Amino acid sequence: MDDRKKIIIFDTTLRDGEQSPGASMNIDEKLRIAHQLEKMNVDVIEAGFPIASIGDFEAVKRIAETIKGPQIAGLCRASDNDIDRAWDALKYAGERGRIHTFIATSDIHMERKLQMSPDKVLETAVKAVKRAAGYTNNVEFSCEDAVRTRKTFLAEVVEAVIAAGATTVNIPDTVGYAIPHEFYDLISYLMKNVPNIDQAVLSVHCHNDLGLAVANSLAAIRAGAGQVECTINGIGERAGNCSVEEVVMALRTRHDIMPYTTAINTEHIYATSRLLSTVTGIVVQPNKAIVGANAFAHEAGIHQHGVMMDKETYEIMTPESIGLKQNKLVLGKHSGRHAFVDRIKDLGYDLPKEDVEKAFMRFKALADQKKEIFDEDIDAIIADEIIRYEEKYKLKQMNVSSGSFAAPTATVEMEVNGLLKKTAVMGAGPVDATFRAIKELTGTNSELKQFIVGAITGGTDAQGECTVRLEENGREVLGQGAHEDIIVASAKAYINALNKMASVMDRKSVAGF
Repeated sequence: MDDRKKIIIFDTTLRDGEQSPGASMNIDEKLRIAHQLEKMNVDVIEAGFPIASIGDFEAVKRIAETIKGPQIAGLCRASDNDIDRAWDALKYAGERGRIHTFIATSDIHMERKLQMSPDKVLETAVKAVKRAAGYTNNVEFSCEDAVRTRKTFLAEVVEAVIAAGATTVNIPDTVGYAIPHEFYDLISYLMKNVPNIDQAVLSVHCHNDLGLAVANSLAAIRAGAGQVECTINGIGERAGNCSVEEVVMALRTRHDIMPYTTAINTEHIYATSRLLSTVTGIVVQPNKAIVGANAFAHEAGIHQHGVMMDKETYEIMTPESIGLKQNKLVLGKHSGRHAFVDRIKDLGYDLPKEDVEKAFMRFKALADQKKEIFDEDIDAIIADEIIRYEEKYKLKQMNVSSGSFAAPTATVEMEVNGLLKKTAVMGAGPVDATFRAIKELTGTNSELKQFIVGAITGGTDAQGECTVRLEENGREVLGQGAHEDIIVASAKAYINALNKMASVMDRKSVAGF
């Protein structure tokens, strides 16, 4: 196959995906995801927005230093300071470092946001690309809100930035506005009306506001696009982005009518999806294509009979093709350390020895309480014990009394900034009393926006899992907690969210598409 048949997968989970409310990640969490993306063999990892914060800069730098396979991209506005800051972080990747600069090109953005004339926008875009090209030959330029940009002006900008040194030009559907045939026509127009289009890779970045991000991306590929920008589980701002797993498996499954390939090792898709959910606390809905819990489940009797006779009657791909193991009941109290280590590696975790030991001790304690340990239990253990923000607040011990005749009371002891504090508070229920006690001890003012509880697996001995969403000063975070006692799980989730909030309060959001 010629180069046009190979589609470049540009993963922006760590940049655009992180802009999903509550999905902020610290540096260690970003590195875990980056290593898993490396296993998937994505072509490009957009590691962050270096000028957005010190944390973002350090994350991009660490990933550029550590990850050896994929190219590493950093996003920056079309300004000298942004571009210089981006390269300061990306230079550690050498030739694999990609400066990704952008400016809006639609009339509504130019007039109301940028307050710049089209000529000034064009001049700024060319200047930015030339500055970036002074650092590296690997330069990408994005026309923010391209779908709502006048076609003639869009073609003019694309031609100019390619002439200035852009080797990739991205056409984002920033607000998820396009319909597939419309987006196909737009990409076709650029392919026909930009004289130097063969000197750069045409990329697309579709949002899912109308549920069409994957469909638009596939339409763009058929029209000539050579790169798709997407995220694991489709996470991202508002309704999210084009989903990596969906676009990759669509190309693989329907190769008969879309003769394109990617370099993705699809057997790592499921583990990557689970890891991202564990890190961010954003769960995948059961009916999510490819990686949802029901994606390979068959309820109807006719379907079950057909699958038993021949899986291809109702399955267009195999669970194994995305790395989904059929047997989930793997461990128990008699399982040893080697079996545990092998299983966490299968699930996509690569932990240092001290973290393995910590997780193993928690596993053995849980195994004494439960007959069988499921993959979901292991995810919860690692999320609870290993994947943690710096703990400004720590739960030491707690006791809750509740019943149909007594007022629910929570007695909670915590370590707050290194000091032990204890209080007893009454509430409308045991969880309310617990949260009130934690709020009193920490002196925090975050508003509880969402509270979700559930059993991680089946059975009365299942671990309880809790997810909370907190909001403060316009920022939202998700917190997770797991424990055999659901009230303790709730407390751990609330405290986890408070620690995340403390960690991200100094971060600022700059822009994005």
